Amino acid sequence: MLDASDTLELGTLRVHRLGFGTMQLTGPGVWGPPKDPDGAIAVLRTAVALGVDLIDTADSYGPDIAEELIREALSPYPADITIATKAGFTRSGPDQWEECGRPEYLKSQCEGSLKRLGVDHIDLFQLHRIDPRVPPDDQFGALKDLRDSGMVAEVGLSEVTVADVEAARRIVPIITVQNQYNIAQRGADDVLDYCESHQIGFIPWFPLANGKLARDGGPLDTVAREVGATVSQVSLAWLLRRSAVMLPIPGTSSVEHLEENWAAGEVSLSDSQYDQLVAARKPVRRWALGG
Repeated sequence: MLDASDTLELGTLRVHRLGFGTMQLTGPGVWGPPKDPDGAIAVLRTAVALGVDLIDTADSYGPDIAEELIREALSPYPADITIATKAGFTRSGPDQWEECGRPEYLKSQCEGSLKRLGVDHIDLFQLHRIDPRVPPDDQFGALKDLRDSGMVAEVGLSEVTVADVEAARRIVPIITVQNQYNIAQRGADDVLDYCESHQIGFIPWFPLANGKLARDGGPLDTVAREVGATVSQVSLAWLLRRSAVMLPIPGTSSVEHLEENWAAGEVSLSDSQYDQLVAARKPVRRWALGG
């Protein structure tokens, strides 16, 4: 069971273990503005009012739109809010993503994020993907330069292997890893275990995916009925129970769903319920893009 005191210290940052992701606040295909900008603003402000203190975004969400919405909704920012953003993709249209890890690109995108968010430094700057066409050390070196300059406080990675994290840590401190992970898709178990052993925050993207486990009478549905919660809440509660470094950031464009997700922190799973859900699905391969 997660309560208001359940926080995680990562480098210079301290956050509650349930945050909010902003990808769903943009238009279809993560492209363009939302159909209801006022509704998106309301979701962000409600998240902070509920107690969310980690807001995750990216320059590619929109592109630019999510960061601009965050500034409109939350600036001037409360002192305890951590804003995490990402760079490392270019966008040419809805659902179109292409890695770009050239050091000059990462640095220019960081400068753009600073302006869009209206901050003098970025709390957590994450490499959205490692670009296979650019030497990894050059990309990690760009992150180090940004950190050394004070433009970013802390650095994270997204959709990486254990070897990737180890290589990056030889160049710059890494405080978070953001990989696809959920109760149905556990292909990053080894990365999560590595993060736990090195006190690195693990941010699972697509945290509410549950596949066939959520079918009527299935494992998630059964446990949800037993604890008086929704399937989504049990999915999040399972993640929080899975590891002390887990930092789910479920996203939504609905205040109602936001409140439902936040209430997952009050769901307590028994040992037998947790073990039943662990055994219900074998690890599967994670997806390549998104998040």
